[in-house]
Amino acid sequence: MPVAPKPDARRLAVEARCVRLMTKADAPASLAPVIETRILSRAAHELLIEVRAAAVNPSDVKAATGLMPYAVFPRTPGRDYAGVVVDGPADAIGREVFGSSGDLGIRRDGTHATHLAVEADAVVEKPKGLTWEEAAGIGVPFVTAMEGFRRAGIPAPNETVLVMGVNGKVGQAAVQIAGWHGARVIGVVRKREPYQGHANGKVEVIDASATDVAARVHDLTDGKGADIVFNTVGDPYFQAAHQSLALRGRQILIAAVDRIVQFNILEFYRGQHTYVGIDTLGLSSVATGAVLRELAPGFTGGHLKPFPIKSSAIYPLEQAKAAFIAVAGSSRDRVILRP
Repeated sequence: MPVAPKPDARRLAVEARCVRLMTKADAPASLAPVIETRILSRAAHELLIEVRAAAVNPSDVKAATGLMPYAVFPRTPGRDYAGVVVDGPADAIGREVFGSSGDLGIRRDGTHATHLAVEADAVVEKPKGLTWEEAAGIGVPFVTAMEGFRRAGIPAPNETVLVMGVNGKVGQAAVQIAGWHGARVIGVVRKREPYQGHANGKVEVIDASATDVAARVHDLTDGKGADIVFNTVGDPYFQAAHQSLALRGRQILIAAVDRIVQFNILEFYRGQHTYVGIDTLGLSSVATGAVLRELAPGFTGGHLKPFPIKSSAIYPLEQAKAAFIAVAGSSRDRVILRP
């Protein structure tokens, strides 16, 4: 409920219900989130948002279980959100917005709450036609994919993009963005299965368990190789990705299982390759907002589509632990909290 502001107060104060993590847990099953009510208001450069939906990301779980030593406690987790502006400049109130961040929910209080105060420059207009849950689910996966392409070079219509781990959420986002820009897309899966996401064109799929990935990529590209390899898995696919690259090809890396890989420097420089590392945790809310603004026309124009949200993957704040456990269990569903 809104709390009546003091007569001289210029900003609204609300009673916000927030998920709170008091300390790190040893494992997802040991998480002990509590719901707290806190008085929340915005700073002069911020907007106050009533959160209608917030996603739960793998990074939320990793931070909660001590795998991100810079995560602060106690805090409210959550990086992605969609909601309505309830306090700010007059022309902002009532706007339907969405956003994401590298620091929200990790280094400062985040989105798993009924309300959120965030920089005005960080919010982006919610594309019309998207539900709150769909808009909240865009965040981290699409920002990661888009930031990878921004850094490595937006795919051109005459280029081939190879996506390692194509059925993961970042992999699907990378497929959509590459297809939106007219590139040819090849996907890699670890076992026999079709591509499961939206695409703007044909996605050729390579089963890594039954096929030499690099050899198949060169067959499909008349010996040229892939101009961009988006490696969403890391070291398990590093060598195949390296061998799949075309002359002056770029490999984007966003994850690792084992941190150390064998690296052939001679092949690297003779191939004139570029490796690009992406860590969206290093992006502020405002920087993340800039990436989302580049993506928004794709959603508005129908070239990009949000991940389907299953009703079984939507949880109230009081069931935040169950939502975290679902994500920790490698659920392929986009898991959402609905305040």
